[in-house]
Amino acid sequence: MNTTDWLAAEFQAHRAHLRAVSYRMLGSLAEADDAVQETWLRLTSVDTGDVRNLRAWLTTVVSRVCLDMLRARTARRENPLDVHVPDPIVTQDDPEQHALLADSVGLALLVVLDTLSPAERLAFVLHDVFAVPFEQIGSTLDRSPAAAKQLASRARHRLRGAGAPAADPARQRAVAEAFLTASRGDDFEGLLAVLDPAVVLRADAGHGPMGPSQLITGAREVATQAHRFAGLARFAHPVLVNGTPGFLVAADGQPLAVIGIAVRDDKIAEIDILADPERLSQLDLADLIR
Repeated sequence: MNTTDWLAAEFQAHRAHLRAVSYRMLGSLAEADDAVQETWLRLTSVDTGDVRNLRAWLTTVVSRVCLDMLRARTARRENPLDVHVPDPIVTQDDPEQHALLADSVGLALLVVLDTLSPAERLAFVLHDVFAVPFEQIGSTLDRSPAAAKQLASRARHRLRGAGAPAADPARQRAVAEAFLTASRGDDFEGLLAVLDPAVVLRADAGHGPMGPSQLITGAREVATQAHRFAGLARFAHPVLVNGTPGFLVAADGQPLAVIGIAVRDDKIAEIDILADPERLSQLDLADLIR
């Protein structure tokens, strides 16, 4: 096996890890793939003879690539108040999948991660999600380990309570099913019964027919919005969205929306809806559409 073949094999062994890091850093599946590809290009353009831990080296490189992408995104963002729902990872609603995806980062947490600075997000994701030591994180950021630790602490403080779903997957599913039943029955009181009083709904519709994008807070306001779209509820079926119960809405073979929910204290605390036709078309949903 020549050097190029060996590098390709080693890189392939770490590809899933690199994509996981990139997705949590960027919240975009397409951009995550771009970051992984850029990492491969950088690997093939340097001498790795002195690299003792290739996984750590690759993690540092892909993190720096993502950091540059986040900084560029921040610089060109015209309206930070735009409603944006990150790309969801949608899988079959299989009980076995609950365990396999138990460490997934939910949509609600990804939304809050978008509010962090690029450096804070990198420090938090690498340390709290992937257990990367602060010495390595500091090197990635060109800062001291103490500074990296402070960034992660600041991020952790801002994320406190975000994205923490109910521990029992069966209970999460029961709450989700109650929400769907109430939506299909246009049962306003039933909706109020499963919604947290301070529930937040984010609907990212892009330029699609389900627009405009909206940010709605409060149980009555969210229930009223669900009432307006009650007719679509009959096209919804259960799926897992980033490892937790959610719904895929599809009609005539076309996806209309992916809905992720966060359940806390047996109530729905957050609802994240991606209904942008362009972005939905880029997701791998064909095998999930009924």
